[in-house]
Amino acid sequence: MTTSQRDAKTLEVPWPFTGRTDELELVRRSVGAGRPGIVITGPAGCGRTRLVTEALRGGDGVRVAGTPETRSLPFAAFAHLLPETVTLHRAVHLLAGTRLLTVDDAHLLDDASAALVHQLAVHGRTRLVIVATDGAPVPGAVSRLWTGEILPRLVLEPLPREETARLLADGPEPLTLHRLHHLCQGDLRLLRELVGAVRERRVPVPGSDGWAWRGPVPLTAAVRERAARVLGRTDPDERDTLERLAFAEPLPLAVDDLDLRRLERLEADGLVQADDDGAVRLTHPLHGPALRAAAGRLRSRRLARRPEQCAEALRAEQAELTRRIEAADVRTTPAPVGEWLVAEGAPVPAGYAAVRARFSRLRGELREAAAWAREGLRGGDDPSCRTELALAAAQSGEVTALRPGARALTGEPYDAEHLGAPEQAPGRLPEVFAAHASALARGDGPALDRAAEVLEERGFLLFAAEAHAQAVRAHRDPRAARTSRTRAAALARRCQGARTPALSGLALGELTARQRQIVTLAAAGLSNRQIAEQLTLSIRTVGNHLYSAYARLGTGDRGALSWLVERPEAQPA
Repeated sequence: MTTSQRDAKTLEVPWPFTGRTDELELVRRSVGAGRPGIVITGPAGCGRTRLVTEALRGGDGVRVAGTPETRSLPFAAFAHLLPETVTLHRAVHLLAGTRLLTVDDAHLLDDASAALVHQLAVHGRTRLVIVATDGAPVPGAVSRLWTGEILPRLVLEPLPREETARLLADGPEPLTLHRLHHLCQGDLRLLRELVGAVRERRVPVPGSDGWAWRGPVPLTAAVRERAARVLGRTDPDERDTLERLAFAEPLPLAVDDLDLRRLERLEADGLVQADDDGAVRLTHPLHGPALRAAAGRLRSRRLARRPEQCAEALRAEQAELTRRIEAADVRTTPAPVGEWLVAEGAPVPAGYAAVRARFSRLRGELREAAAWAREGLRGGDDPSCRTELALAAAQSGEVTALRPGARALTGEPYDAEHLGAPEQAPGRLPEVFAAHASALARGDGPALDRAAEVLEERGFLLFAAEAHAQAVRAHRDPRAARTSRTRAAALARRCQGARTPALSGLALGELTARQRQIVTLAAAGLSNRQIAEQLTLSIRTVGNHLYSAYARLGTGDRGALSWLVERPEAQPA
């Protein structure tokens, strides 16, 4: 067989498995000796099948799958395992000796296959791993596996943004990553297709290895499939309403500007939503871009919104972000206008970009903060954006100190304290920060943990991580110190590479010399096999040392190790 050069370029290989550490261990335990198995459900594209594949890798078992085309054929999913004609009783007898059975797309099983799966679960000799899609109609015999408490159920959430970033090793810049994650909502198949479809539209980001994507969403097969509910709407009036909402983005339309009966039908189908102020939006973030991409050129020219039409809304968005910062509350708040400007490739005013960078930085989103600051600098050298870029770099550990002028421009004494210059912080701070500063001055571990909880609740994830890290050194109770360390590591992982003095080198003093050696290599990214080869140990011995180290460090997450140790130099593979 001949493979063309074009085909070779488009051949896909599996993405690396990332995240899901706890879920992976849960699935593995569920199919251990004496366990009945597990049901795994979740939204389409969230990686259910990949999780099961990784969890059962190397094990022996039988796999079946439901398909929409065979739902009317009895025992279709088991056709490769059963005779052509068979009764349910006979099928149970033939498969009763199967030690492990994986059922993929169980929501698509024919009734006979669903009944067989149910009977095998009741019989109890076969360990079952059942995979189904949330929101899809499921045969009653399958749903009763968890509603009747025959098998435990794991509801898989969409992959979070920080884990999505690990998949995209070729480096989309933070605002592009945010856009991809927002559009895909954790759907990994859609994400993969979009990343491939925009390959020719990528723009290099100066000063980095990253790339940016600006412009419309391509109408790929996965995009059409996920947006089929709006793209396939046949009623012309309803389609007109959907398109008007799509082209109004990033702003909503008022209920009074639309036909109420049409809106009620679309709302009943989950396609639109109205807030308490009477503003109407499309429900899924992908639907608007898909509708705009599918519209004709003339209709697009007539309905498309121009950046200057959003100027007032952008000023309101900036004012709200500023108010939230001044109120010491940086929890997530919608700010779609700025994101729409970036996606369109339109200039972002420097004043807005600086505020958006500051808001992101205070939330611990350091890479996004730097990206917003760079957007503001595209139109010229702006002092506020330059300062935010420097602060984001400092908190990421890219520089060791800030220029005095940069600190003076921030107006944030709390930043000075946490970047290693506490003498520059005045005595008066907002209450949420004052509690942290006071606990730190007293060396009060429990008070530092309490301050961290308040900071986390207000959205200050990086400062919360620092407070927990400081509590590790202040606690006299080793168990409390381990708990603080675990919380600090978990929060630091969400802060996009933060590397402040408080987070540098969370203590490893409770580990043995061999455990410290293995944990340091694991934190550098080496697999158990690579560690075993480098240290001339068995893989099992490495695994045992890591398990003991996890217990002492208070974490079961390999990804958190880099926050529990001094960041090691990269080791050779």
